[in-house]
Amino acid sequence: MGHREDLLEGAKRCLLEKGYARTTARDIVAASGANLASIGYHYGSKDALMRQAVIASTEEWGAGLARMPAGDEEARDADPLDRFAAVWDRVLQRIATEPQFIAAQVEVLGLLPRDAGLREAIGEVLPEGGEELVAAFDGVPDTGADAETVRVVGSFYRALLTGLMVQSLLTPDRMPTGQDLATALRRVTTG
Repeated sequence: MGHREDLLEGAKRCLLEKGYARTTARDIVAASGANLASIGYHYGSKDALMRQAVIASTEEWGAGLARMPAGDEEARDADPLDRFAAVWDRVLQRIATEPQFIAAQVEVLGLLPRDAGLREAIGEVLPEGGEELVAAFDGVPDTGADAETVRVVGSFYRALLTGLMVQSLLTPDRMPTGQDLATALRRVTTG
């Protein structure tokens, strides 16, 4: 790897270990083995590098969701609420086993109202996450759904995912199961 890649990897490690706001340029240099001047040369600023670290780590986590096993053919053909519950169980397992990533994501969400650069950087890539979530829940890479359906359904999954991330930090011992979420969805949709 070159200095650019080393810096990004170091920034991603710092994001997990120290958080977004507490990471300094010197922390990144120590974690990456690069020199301080290379941050400005490759990224323009420490903040630009940290924004890229947030995006890269989020994309990697999202790609992991897309690679989650959707189950066998029978599971993909199962009742949609059963599939919904099964996929959420796998997502909840990832949330439970990656608390540093979850804490970093929630921290970044709290910074968005006051950091226009961060908000703009995340806003540029956020819509793409909806497609990955829809594909993960449908069990196929291309759902065949129109763009508006993918946007709406992806937004729903993203809202649920964000809420579950926050809940995992507040009450990790009282997290719902995938079946709990399916039961709630069934109750909401049937009155």
